[in-house]
Amino acid sequence: MNLSDFNNIDPKDLASAPMPVRAVVLVLILVAIVAAGWFLVWSDASKSLEKERKEEESLRKEYTTKKGEAIHFEAYKRRLAEIEQSLEALLRQLPDRSQMDALLTDINQAGVGRGLEFDLFRPGGESLSEYYATLPVSIKVVGSYHDMGGFLTDLARLPRIVTIHDMGLTPGKDGKLNMDARIQTYRYLDETEQMAAKKAKQEATKKAAAAKKGAKK
Repeated sequence: MNLSDFNNIDPKDLASAPMPVRAVVLVLILVAIVAAGWFLVWSDASKSLEKERKEEESLRKEYTTKKGEAIHFEAYKRRLAEIEQSLEALLRQLPDRSQMDALLTDINQAGVGRGLEFDLFRPGGESLSEYYATLPVSIKVVGSYHDMGGFLTDLARLPRIVTIHDMGLTPGKDGKLNMDARIQTYRYLDETEQMAAKKAKQEATKKAAAAKKGAKK
């Protein structure tokens, strides 16, 4: 086969062309068909297949994650129950409004029982959080170092949560000490108070957002 064989080809009568020429033409036609099939069909199919593979991989990962969650579901339930029990135990240490006077009396009696003299015992204003209220109590007491240590120990042993803040000691008369401190007590909010606290928090958040927006303008 040489180039002259191709020059003498009659496109309308390929059947009479030499065998090598017909073979080359058939190969070219086949290549053209494959190329057309790739661009018209297989290219889109390949993209679709790649998309399906990525989706399959994503579903496999999601399945693995959910399977792990399902396996540990009982452990999560037990942990949640433990947390709820711990929360209930903490809440039981918070008095309600009707028990606050008794708690303040217990604090005072803890000091008197240790032989301390109160120069000041002044409850302050409550500050509300979402679930509880904090009541500060300013105190000034006079007594020995040993008695004050016992007083603080007794406060820690109270069935209610009581914390000491801003404590200061100064020398007093007859070898005694003066102690200034702020005691904080806590009480649980009832449902009405919780709703009011949440509403106040929401309103404060809205005001802060409005102020921020106004400052940007």
